Amino acid sequence: MAWQLHYTSARSGPTGRAGFQFVAETPGLPDGTRAAVTPYLSYRPPPDAPLSPGDAELDLFPVSLLYDEVDGRPLLLRCRYLGRDYSGRYGNFFAHAVVAEPEELEGLRPAELWQAAHWTPLPAPGAVLDPLEELTPGSALDPEALAEWLAGAGPGDPYALLARLVDAVAGVLGRGHGRVVLVADDVEAIARWIAVVSYSLPVAAAARLSFVTYTADPEGAAQRVVGTTPAVWATAQNHASHASAFDLRDAVPDGRAGRFARTVAGCWRARDFGGLDALAELAPPDDPAREGAAALLALCRGDGSVTPDEEGAAAELLARRGTAVPAWVWRDLAHGVPSMGLDLALTVHERARAAGAADLAPRCARRVGELVSERLSGASRLAEVAEAAGVAERTGVPADPREVTASAARCVRRGLPELKDALAGCPMGLRDALLDGVVAGLAGSGDRASVLTPETCDLLHEHVGRLRAAPGVAAAVLASVGRRHPGRRVAVTGELLRLDGGGSLDIGGALREIWATPPSASACLDLLDACGPAPPPPALAELPSRTFARLASTGGDGLTDPAALRLAERVRELMPDGRAGRDAALVQAYGMAITAGAPRAARALERLAEPGGATERLAREAFADAARRLSPRPPGFRAELLAAVPAPVRARLAERWTAELPGRVRAGRAPLRGGEVERRNELVEVVLRLRGRGAAEPSLEAWARAAARRWLAAKQLDSHLARRPELRAELRALLAEGAP
Repeated sequence: MAWQLHYTSARSGPTGRAGFQFVAETPGLPDGTRAAVTPYLSYRPPPDAPLSPGDAELDLFPVSLLYDEVDGRPLLLRCRYLGRDYSGRYGNFFAHAVVAEPEELEGLRPAELWQAAHWTPLPAPGAVLDPLEELTPGSALDPEALAEWLAGAGPGDPYALLARLVDAVAGVLGRGHGRVVLVADDVEAIARWIAVVSYSLPVAAAARLSFVTYTADPEGAAQRVVGTTPAVWATAQNHASHASAFDLRDAVPDGRAGRFARTVAGCWRARDFGGLDALAELAPPDDPAREGAAALLALCRGDGSVTPDEEGAAAELLARRGTAVPAWVWRDLAHGVPSMGLDLALTVHERARAAGAADLAPRCARRVGELVSERLSGASRLAEVAEAAGVAERTGVPADPREVTASAARCVRRGLPELKDALAGCPMGLRDALLDGVVAGLAGSGDRASVLTPETCDLLHEHVGRLRAAPGVAAAVLASVGRRHPGRRVAVTGELLRLDGGGSLDIGGALREIWATPPSASACLDLLDACGPAPPPPALAELPSRTFARLASTGGDGLTDPAALRLAERVRELMPDGRAGRDAALVQAYGMAITAGAPRAARALERLAEPGGATERLAREAFADAARRLSPRPPGFRAELLAAVPAPVRARLAERWTAELPGRVRAGRAPLRGGEVERRNELVEVVLRLRGRGAAEPSLEAWARAAARRWLAAKQLDSHLARRPELRAELRALLAEGAP
């Protein structure tokens, strides 16, 4: 039920006092109702109204119908100006209030009660009012009548005005504060516009739309929609605070309404009240998802004008509501699939499957496939290619590997800084296609060097099998990896040699780049083994010689490494006639010279002294190192060695052995330390033993003669040779030959 209250200025009311007061009410009024209603009981005529109106003029004063909520109950309040009160003074008005339980308005919009039959123009003669068992709307504001009126309302396009008005009302409802002001000469027009907006809302939202059709204080009104007259509005002090103010006498304000508001206006234009119900079912105006609801409805009706932002709102709405979306949406959305963008098609596909929409999900999957193809054709970055491929994979419609390859090839021109992330994000089944595109793009790039950064080359090398289709790219990648990672050089070289690039591929250049630094003997041996039984290509054929030179040079590993001898043996098997083979023979001769007995060592030294087409520097350094290693050998061995070699070789050995003596020993200066004395004595003994074999080395004898002439040296040598009288005799003969 609903309770009624009448309020006006009376000579003597129920309490016996005079003035404005409640003069009649329904018995059983809930406690506190009068106090809650009282703040709403006011009426002030417009400033341009007659000050002393006659009875005929009273009907021209605007009627105020207010709707709000007090203590959780709906309040409907109709105020009508009466002119004079009981004392003859002007300013009296009659307020008829109805306070109802919320269920009494179920299915009703308060604006429908504008001309309801329960409103009375004057106070009741008695103090008791009957309860209202039912609130029955008037017939003047039913939807069909309003649609007829709206078609001719306003000086401009009424539907454009309605769209702007709906946008404004949705804004204040969503914010929960603010107001929309309607300005018109005729309060009937204001009531109709409020009714049109109310019918545009779901019943529950309309119940939250408080309004007043007329007030003389629009700035102070607490309702969400406030009606007033031009004269009142002209006196308002702070128009700037009312950004949502509509003068219904003017043309439509500038600006464009949102999709939801335009859809509402379109439904009124077409008298499509089912469309309004559909919007209400999807999302009310105060819901942030209202734009998505309007976009969904447009798509359900095959409207292809939905923008990407609107599609995003629709996707958000579907994701939020999930299976709670009405069943008719899944049925009708099939009309909008051909125009859907990728994100919305994905969302619809996912939610349709969850909702059991068996016909819609496959349509969306096909649409996703089409859009993925478009996305791939327009991709400018590898990340976009991987993302599109991933999207297709999730919908169960994998992308065409050929399209992925072609798209990736186009993206390579922009560089590959994101290759690692793109590979990680790409579905496993399409990674090869992505890599094939990258390789193809590199093969056709004129600026490959700037794209193939070290990081990119390392990553591509992890998928070296995909590089074989583009030998030029493979060679560049392998050269980069081999150059920077010495431990991978042998494996990379094998991969290079297996490339089939024809005569145009510069394998030699790549190999020289990889092996710019000579390898160790073991690494070089591994490389030759990896090349198989055939001789290596020219770029590698020179590598053993460089390795040998490095081993023989000062600071190198030395030719004493057993791996060096194994390498020399392998080189002579593969390349016996080339320079590398001759250098290998030198290394073998070096090994023999420092390990064999005197006769064989002598032959080896002869080989080192006469390189015969081998690398001169290697021969020179090998001979010098062999001489150094032979110098500590016993005097008997050294004498036998010197006797066995030709005179030129003997002279070189003598020169090396004397050059290695400490400076004081070479110059014959005294005193000498213990070790120096021993070295001098042993070399002098070598000279003496050599003479005993019937051979001589003049430079070495001259040094020995000079060293033995000093008194102290003679004593020390005599002691050293004490047990070898034949050598002491040879020393005396040596000294005698040089005597004056």
